[in-house]
Amino acid sequence: MKKTNRRQFLKVAAAGAAILTTGKASASEAHRKVNNNTLSMLYDATKCVGCKACMAACKRVNGDYGSLAYEQASFDRDGLWDAPQDLSGSTRTLIKLFKESERDWSYVKYSCMHCQKPSCVSVCPVAAMTRDPETGIVDYNKNTCIGCRYCQVACAFNIPKFQWDRAIPQIVKCDLCKNTNLRQKGITACAEVCPAGAIMFGKRGDLLAEAQKRLAENPGKYLNHIYGEKEVGGANHLYLASMQFNKLGLPVLKDEAPAEFSEKIQHTIYKGFVAPVALYGTLCWIAVKNMRTHGPDEKDHHNDTDKQGGA
Repeated sequence: MKKTNRRQFLKVAAAGAAILTTGKASASEAHRKVNNNTLSMLYDATKCVGCKACMAACKRVNGDYGSLAYEQASFDRDGLWDAPQDLSGSTRTLIKLFKESERDWSYVKYSCMHCQKPSCVSVCPVAAMTRDPETGIVDYNKNTCIGCRYCQVACAFNIPKFQWDRAIPQIVKCDLCKNTNLRQKGITACAEVCPAGAIMFGKRGDLLAEAQKRLAENPGKYLNHIYGEKEVGGANHLYLASMQFNKLGLPVLKDEAPAEFSEKIQHTIYKGFVAPVALYGTLCWIAVKNMRTHGPDEKDHHNDTDKQGGA
């Protein structure tokens, strides 16, 4: 018998990987259908007055649970206001103003999009990021997280933030007040306090119908696009606005979800460290096989060669 060479090894390894991948290939297929019964928010930028009550409510309600802190502005020596400049390890809901001219301006709200097919969930190697199939909430478990920050890299909306300034850091993102206001009152804190009705909370299907109604009744008021309806497979945070969404800091994205591909890799090959176990198992099998090929004849040949060399 011949030794297993490099080419044979690669063939065996490739075959093993193919078996592993094929066995779970249908995993992402189950997630392709959009669920309109999940919890959702509709933000209407034309109604927003920029009061930032949603920001204050989010931090007040979720501060202790989410380990959030108030961010002092450089001009505010007395620390009277919470003035974050962007989403951060202490802020998970943000209102910003985008202004092109005296007539062209708009507020916009940033928080987790709660994607139907979230990339952050698909790339997390330890399932610290999860998505509830019934509520659609994309949640984070700090006790499972290993701090790899793959979720930050994978998110198309640049939402998850890492607490770089903490001794025991965690990822910060909106969870729809899952463990706070939603549990106590059945609504997110931001939607509850919005005085202008710019934030609606409910089932995704109902909010889509409301958004479509507003577009039909006010054709000149809105851009004819419900942002989040189809982007990267659909999201549960929907937007209406009068300005182009890319001018409001929201990325232009395709309808296809990158998570469908990354899910096959992370949740099939690496789930339970199947790939490393399969690799080392293959290497052990090859090693044992090669040891068995060293029969008595080959040993005698080596001995004769040694004797001749010694002579």
